[in-house]
Amino acid sequence: MMRKSYYQKLACIVTLLIVLLIFQKYTGREKENFPEAKFVMASPAHTDLYNFDPNQLDRTQWLKFGFSEKQISIILKYREILGGKFTSKEQLKKCYAISVEKFNELNPYIQLPEASKELISGKAGNGEKNTLSIPGKFNPDQLSVKDWLKMGFSEKQTEAILKYRNYLGGSFISKEKFKECFIISAEHYSQLEPYLLLPAKTPESSKRGFNNTSIKIAYQPFDPNRLNAEEWQALGFSEKQARTIVNYRDKNLKGSFKTPDDLQKCFVISAEKFRELKPYIRIQEKQKQEKTDFSKADLNTITFRQLLEFGLDERSAGSIIGFRRKLGGFVNKQQILDTYNIDKEIVQKLVSTALLETSNVPKYSLADAPEEWLKNHPYFKYSADKIIFYRITYPDDKKIWKFLKLKPEYEQKMRLYIK
Repeated sequence: MMRKSYYQKLACIVTLLIVLLIFQKYTGREKENFPEAKFVMASPAHTDLYNFDPNQLDRTQWLKFGFSEKQISIILKYREILGGKFTSKEQLKKCYAISVEKFNELNPYIQLPEASKELISGKAGNGEKNTLSIPGKFNPDQLSVKDWLKMGFSEKQTEAILKYRNYLGGSFISKEKFKECFIISAEHYSQLEPYLLLPAKTPESSKRGFNNTSIKIAYQPFDPNRLNAEEWQALGFSEKQARTIVNYRDKNLKGSFKTPDDLQKCFVISAEKFRELKPYIRIQEKQKQEKTDFSKADLNTITFRQLLEFGLDERSAGSIIGFRRKLGGFVNKQQILDTYNIDKEIVQKLVSTALLETSNVPKYSLADAPEEWLKNHPYFKYSADKIIFYRITYPDDKKIWKFLKLKPEYEQKMRLYIK
């Protein structure tokens, strides 16, 4: 009996071994037919790419990403049209100086949301498609705020459309230019395109510049190194163009045009406009400039050039001027020392030497501060919506401060700009 049980167990083991051998042979054959896996690592086109915010990049940094000077000028001009800031990747992608391939290469590193709230114009609040109400054929140059709103655009979108039209000199010129308006989505453009009373393409005469005015200007000889923004406007440039020319002279050329050709290189001056101006350009030889008496200089009016003269580099000077503009003016000297990207040692010497005149710095109460000021001021913008909400019911500063429940250090900064 025991022997029989023994043989049964032995037979069981032999059967199991045979099954295992067959299985191994079968799976081995499959392995022979299975190709060897190879893992290929894609090498990026630029090994020096890094996460970046396109709103923070200057001309030099765009160059490092492989863009030409001309492309960079277009990108910076486009950013200026948008109000000085890209709010989404979708906006950046619409800049025609950035090819699809280049955008795809940079896309993973761009520190912006995919689409901004203003750009999600193809959707209604309930998630349904927002169809425009188009009355018939129309010229977008002739539409008022009311007309755009009636068509189905929001107030913010309408404001952006009119701002862009003004930037172009009061006319969209062509369907091509109209399509470039960042706030108009592809869906909305496809709805509007058949009704637009505009030529399909931009005329060659309009492509090189942004001055489409037909007003005859009586030119007089002038030195471009002595003109301020208002004087450039008197020569027929828009406010934005005038600021760009002054900026280009003071920052890019360190304060002066050396030859008329330097003026021609400024991208907002078309070839036609330059030909008009050239006979009147008189660049005087730079005499030894009077040194600034920094003990009498006001830190709220000191210029970029004077900051360079004091010894600051362009980055520090630009940061101080930029922060001052956002604040509407400095209220105390510590704010200047707290500015980002500055040489603190040199700035400390400057604030110890110069004056600070604060009488022209705008100040408001929380109850009557303009909404735009609240939303754009560095110290108020994060609390702006709450302030606007609370003051509707409680137009009293004491109560609003109480409801805001701010950290003491934040409240202290805000109170610098309160009457």
